[in-house]
Amino acid sequence: MNESFPRFDTGRASALTACRAAMAALLVALPLAGFVPGFASLAHAERADKDKPLNIEADNMTYDDLKQVNIFTGHVVATKGTIVIKADRVEVTQDPQGYQYATGTSSGSNLSYFRQKRDGVDENIEGTAIRIDYDGKQDLTTLTTNATVRRLQGMSTVMDEVHGSVITYDGQKDFYTAKAGKDVATPGNPSGRVRAMLAPRNGGAAPLTGASATLAPSNTIKGAPNQ
Repeated sequence: MNESFPRFDTGRASALTACRAAMAALLVALPLAGFVPGFASLAHAERADKDKPLNIEADNMTYDDLKQVNIFTGHVVATKGTIVIKADRVEVTQDPQGYQYATGTSSGSNLSYFRQKRDGVDENIEGTAIRIDYDGKQDLTTLTTNATVRRLQGMSTVMDEVHGSVITYDGQKDFYTAKAGKDVATPGNPSGRVRAMLAPRNGGAAPLTGASATLAPSNTIKGAPNQ
C-alpha cells in the first residue's frame, strides 16, 4: 500500500535551511569569540602536561608516610611533559583524585627554575624565584620571592620579561600576573614595584636590551598605595 507524505513547501524549506545555516555559524563563532563563560579556555583544554607522569632526579629522596609527601634534595630536576622544575629541594604530594603538586625551593645564591611550553606556538614560559609551587589540578605555577618570568620565542629569544615579588602563570588560560614586594627593591626601585619589558607584537622577534624604563607615579589613577 502506497502512502503519500506531505512535502514542505519551497518557502518553508528555504527558511529552514537558512535557519540551520545561521545556527551552525553561531555555534562555530561562539567558541572562537571567547565571550561566553566556559569557552574562553577551549584553545588550551587539550594541554597534556598535567596528565603526564612526574619524573624526578635528585641526590637524595625521603618519604614521609605520615604527611604523604616525597622530599627530594640536591640538584633536583623534575619534569612533567613540557614542564621542567629545578631546585635545591622539591616536595611532591598527590591528592585523592590523583592530581600532583610540587614545591621547589632553593637557598643561598641559588634560584629555583621553571619552564613550560605554550600550546600551538614555538614559545616557552620560563622563570626563576626562591620558591616555585606547581598546582597540577589547575595547571597553575606560582613563583615567590625575587621572581622573574620570561616569554621566549623558541628556547632563547626573550620577547617579554616581568620582575616581581610574586608571579603566577596559568598554563590553561595562558596568562600571568605579578605583584610588587620589598624583596625586589633596588636603589632605582626602592618600593619594589613590578617591572616589565614587553616586545611589540607587530614586529619580528628581537632580544630585549637596554635599561629599564623610568617609572613615575600616575597623576590620574587613584587607589590605595601598596602595603
